[in-house]
Amino acid sequence: MIKQAVEIADATCYYAAMKLLISLIGMVLIFESLPYIAFPDSMRQWLRQLSEMESPILRIFGFFALGLGLLLCYLAQRTFWFS
Repeated sequence: MIKQAVEIADATCYYAAMKLLISLIGMVLIFESLPYIAFPDSMRQWLRQLSEMESPILRIFGFFALGLGLLLCYLAQRTFWFS
């Protein structure tokens, strides 16, 4: 009986985590698409400038974005600011 309860709890946690993951991917796609919908010409110009940037500069921006994303995830999960 207890084993069944544990299995159900594990399955519920798994499905909740998958639901959250898919929802987060959906939200990322929504937010990423908004500038293309609102400002298509500006985005085209910005992407053209971005493609002409040097690789080391793009890598620095990538590491900065990665660090900022990790910091936001940490703050959201481990602090009381977002609860």
